[in-house]
Amino acid sequence: MTDREIKLFDNSNMFDVLVSFSEQIAQARDIGNGIEVSEDYSSVKNIVVCGMGGSAIGGDLVRSVFQYEVKVPVFVNRNYRLPAFAGKDSLLIISSYSGNTEETLSAYAEAKKGGCKIICISSGGKLSLLAQNEGKLLITIPKGYQPRCAIAYSFFPLIILLNKIGFLESKAAEIERVISKMRQRSGEYSRPDEQNSALKTALLIQGKFPVIYSSTDLSDIANLRMRCQINENAKSLAFGNVLPEMNHNEIVGWQNNPQLLKNIIVLSLSDKDDLAEIKKRRQITLELIKPLAASVVEIEGDGASLLERVFDLIYFGDWVSFYLAILYKTDPTPVEKINYLKSKLTEN
Repeated sequence: MTDREIKLFDNSNMFDVLVSFSEQIAQARDIGNGIEVSEDYSSVKNIVVCGMGGSAIGGDLVRSVFQYEVKVPVFVNRNYRLPAFAGKDSLLIISSYSGNTEETLSAYAEAKKGGCKIICISSGGKLSLLAQNEGKLLITIPKGYQPRCAIAYSFFPLIILLNKIGFLESKAAEIERVISKMRQRSGEYSRPDEQNSALKTALLIQGKFPVIYSSTDLSDIANLRMRCQINENAKSLAFGNVLPEMNHNEIVGWQNNPQLLKNIIVLSLSDKDDLAEIKKRRQITLELIKPLAASVVEIEGDGASLLERVFDLIYFGDWVSFYLAILYKTDPTPVEKINYLKSKLTEN
């Protein structure tokens, strides 16, 4: 792949957004450090993060990466309505990058009606106006990104906020290591040559159907993120599942339709701290699948902390999806079918 090919199809310059991801994290860190908390949240018994698509990913990361650390349950709500337990003892994080997401605005209205404590994360739109007019704490993040490209802004201010209100230990040192790791990876992944593992993986996926497997509690969010990025950036279907659950159902599906199975490439995500039981299950599962699939690629995140390793996987997947889009001669940024759907929903 040449720089010319990238420039030919990357009309909205996602390449530069990916290259500067470490700078986005640093800015998101600074936004988080600047949050001023005046309300008492000690009575909160659960946290509900409301958002859709890229705006919900921050909640997913908190739920996945820090599920054994956050002192109250964290629930990610991708819907118009709230779960029945949400009430006066709940903290609602209302996250909408544009500030105009239909489902999220509906959840905000229901949270307000239910007497929930509310904090908003947005770059503007109706949500920011509501928060400002109704005296809600508003975390303002920069405009100008696709929501899926603003993952740092939806996550890092959130974990700093949770530390400030007493639900999570400080992750300041881990954040600095993530910034350093992303800066290193940017240099590796931004060179479209034969040493680039993200490009090599995209070349393997090209013309195939990617299925992504991971553990359920350490790499599941990287799994979800990679599938969504392949969907939105490469405009290509991708599916996935988690262990051990898929061992109780999906694994049996690897039997019939052998010609179809030969068009599937499996990306197996792992973490060094996966349970021994999960590692054994993965090994047996891949032994069963390898003779049937087009290929199996095993990918492990690198880093001292789980946060660093998860972002290592996420960033790798972002670059894979970008290069896959270029291989398909597609601009990775526009999401025309989503925009069409939204326009049809607004018709009377």
